[in-house]
Amino acid sequence: MSDGSRAAPAAVTAVEPPVLSLALAALMEDLGAHSGAVYLRRPDEPVLDMAVMAGMPRAFAAPWERVGLSAPIPVAEAAREQRLVWVSGEQEMARRYPRVAVVLPYPFALAAAPLATAGTLYGVVFVTWPGDRQEELSPAERQRLTSGCERLAVRLERAAAARLPLGPQTDLLSAPMSGVAGTLGSAEAARMVGRLPYGLASLDLNGRISFVNAAGAELLGRPAEDLLGTLPWASVAWLNDPLYEDRYRAALVSQRVTSFVALRPPGEWLSFRMYPTTTGLTVRISRARAVAELRRERERPDSGRLVTISQMLNLAGSLTEAVGVEDVVQLVADQVAPAVGSQALAVLGSMAGRLHVLGHRGYDDPYAVERFDGMPLSRRTPGTQVLNSGVPAFFESREQLERLYPCRQGHRDGFAAWAYLPLIASGRPVGTCVLAYAEPHPFPADERAVLTSFGGLIAQALERAELYDTKHRLAQGLQQALLPDSLVRLPGIDAAARYLPATQGMEIGGDFYDLVPTGPLAAAVIGDVQGHNVTAAALMGQLRTGVRAYTTVGQAPHEVMRGTNRLLIDLGSDLFASCLYLRLDPARGRAVMARAGHPPPLLRRPDGRVRVLDLAGGPLLGIDPEAVYPTTEVDFSPGSVLALYTDGLVESPGVDIEDSLIALGELLQELGGLPLETLADRLVRHSAAAGERMDDVALLLLRATGEAGVEAGAAEG
Repeated sequence: MSDGSRAAPAAVTAVEPPVLSLALAALMEDLGAHSGAVYLRRPDEPVLDMAVMAGMPRAFAAPWERVGLSAPIPVAEAAREQRLVWVSGEQEMARRYPRVAVVLPYPFALAAAPLATAGTLYGVVFVTWPGDRQEELSPAERQRLTSGCERLAVRLERAAAARLPLGPQTDLLSAPMSGVAGTLGSAEAARMVGRLPYGLASLDLNGRISFVNAAGAELLGRPAEDLLGTLPWASVAWLNDPLYEDRYRAALVSQRVTSFVALRPPGEWLSFRMYPTTTGLTVRISRARAVAELRRERERPDSGRLVTISQMLNLAGSLTEAVGVEDVVQLVADQVAPAVGSQALAVLGSMAGRLHVLGHRGYDDPYAVERFDGMPLSRRTPGTQVLNSGVPAFFESREQLERLYPCRQGHRDGFAAWAYLPLIASGRPVGTCVLAYAEPHPFPADERAVLTSFGGLIAQALERAELYDTKHRLAQGLQQALLPDSLVRLPGIDAAARYLPATQGMEIGGDFYDLVPTGPLAAAVIGDVQGHNVTAAALMGQLRTGVRAYTTVGQAPHEVMRGTNRLLIDLGSDLFASCLYLRLDPARGRAVMARAGHPPPLLRRPDGRVRVLDLAGGPLLGIDPEAVYPTTEVDFSPGSVLALYTDGLVESPGVDIEDSLIALGELLQELGGLPLETLADRLVRHSAAAGERMDDVALLLLRATGEAGVEAGAAEG
C-alpha cells in the first residue's frame, strides 16, 4: 500500500496473482453488478487508495482515487461506520452525496461495504448496477456482498500479518470475447456489417473506436484507419462538444441506451444511438429525421443537461466563497435560478420549532414569502413538510399544489410551479430552498436529480454561512459589551470615539478606549491587547476594568500604569498590551500623560499647529513586573484637540509609519475645526489603513472647550 511495497521482493512472489482483481470480478459476477472498485486503507494515515477498478474507466472516478475517511462520499462513510451503505439511484445520490452526483449525474445504484476483520479496517469495496434495478438490495444480495467482502478481508488480514504487499493492480476494463476470431462466421459477420446502409462503430470502455464499418466511416467523414484507436470527439472535429462525451459516460454508468444528434457541416444532421454493455458500446450512426423534429429533441430538458452540470460545478466553486447567509441567497439567485429557468426563490430555515425566512428574491409581493416567517413547523405547508421530512417536493402546476395543500388558496404568489428542495447538511435538515416558476413546469426524473444535487450543495454552504453569521453576531455582541456604550459628558471636554474591527477574521480584537470622570479631573485611556480573538477581547475587558478601578481610587497616572502592568502579569497571559493614559485637568488647561509602548498621540493646538507627543514612556504591559512609567505634563488649553489612536489607524502594508503619522497630522491640522463626530469620521475614512484594514482601529478625540475654567472661576468668585 505504501510506495515502498509496490516492488515486491523475490521472497514474496507468491502474492503475485491479482488477488484484488480476481476477488472484485467474482463479486461483480455474483451480484450482477456492472462496475466496481476496491480501496485499501493506508497504514500511516486515514486515507483510502483505489487499488483496482472494474467495468468503467478509472477517469470516471478520478476525483475519488484517493479519499480521506472523513469525505462525504459512500466509500468513506462505509469505512467510517464499518457498515454497508446503499444508494438506490440518481435522486438519492443527489440528496445524500451531492458532490458525487455533480460529477456523475446519471441513473445508477451503488453499494459500498467495508473490508474489515475484528474491528480492523483494511479497505472498502463498491459495486454499481444500472439505475433501473429494484430500489433495495434483496436479502440474498446483501448476504452475497457481505460474504464476498468477508472473504477478501480475511485474505487482506493474512497478507498484512505476513507483510505481503498488496497494492494497485490492473483494472478490469472488459470481459473476454467469445472465441470466433478467424472462423468463417466472423468473416461473414464482417461482410454483413459492411452491407448495412447505416453506420456501426464499436467503442471500448475508454471511448476509443475499435471498429467502424464503411458506412460509419463515410458518415463521420474520415477513413476507417484514421478513426481506429481514437476518441470520436477528438478525431472528428464537429463532434468536439462535451455534450457528446457526456452521452457516452451516461450510457456506460447507467447501462442504458442513450442517443444524441449532431450537425455535420455544412447542414446535415446525424443521429447517434449508443448501446452499452459491460465490455463497451455499440454505436449506430444514421442520417436523422426532419430538422424540426431534431430541434424539438434538442430542446428536451435532458438535451442541455451538461450545461446544467457545468453550472453546478461553477456553483460549487462559488459557494465556497460565500461568507454569510445573504451571500448564499444571492449566489443561488444569480446562478441556480437562471440555470433551471426559475423566476423566484426563497430560502427557509428553522429555529425553536418555527419556520424562518432566511432570504428571498424575485417576488413582486414580499408578503407572499414573509408571511411564513415564524410559522410553527407543525403546520402543514410544503415548506414545513419538506424541512421536516428531508424529501423534495415538486409541483408542476398550481392545481397540483392546491390539491395537496388547499390552505394556500387564500394567498397566491403569482407563480405556477414550484420545486421545494430539502437542504440537508451533516445528516440533518438545515432548511428548504423554494424555486418558483412563472409557467407550469414539468419535472422529469433527471431534472429532479439535478435540482436535488443543487440542494445538497446549497445546504453545505448554508450550514457554513449560518455558523459564520452566528460567530459574527457573537463577536459583535462581545465587542460592544466590552467597550463603553457611550462616552460620559464631562465639563470642559468634548469627546468622540470610533472602533473599527479588522476586515478579516472574527471582527473582534483587543483594542479599547475609555473616558472616566474623577471629580474635577478626568481620565482618558486607550490601549491595544495583542491578538484578534476572544482571548484578546476578554483580556482587554479585564484591563479596562483594572484601569477604571485604579483611576477611581485616585491613583496617579504612573501608578495606574504600574498597577495595570502587574495585573496583566498576574493574570498569567502570554499576551502583551500597549496603553496610553491621560489625566486631564481642563480647568488648568493641562494633561498628564503616561505611556506603555503605545503610539504617541497628536495634539492640535488652538492656532491649528499639530505636534506629535512622542514623549518618554515605559515598555509594553505584561513584560517586566518592575517596569516604571514616567509621566509628562502637556498643554491642553481651550481649543486644543488630542487624538489618541491604536496602531491600526496608521499601519498599512507598504506604507512607512512615519509617513502615515505625518499624513494624519496634516489631516488633523486641516480638519481640526470640524465638530468632533465629523472629524472622527473623516480621520478614520482617510487614514492609511482605511481600505483593507489588517488590524483593529480605535480612535478617541478630546477637545478642551474652556467651560470648566469658567465654572471654576465663577465658583471662586
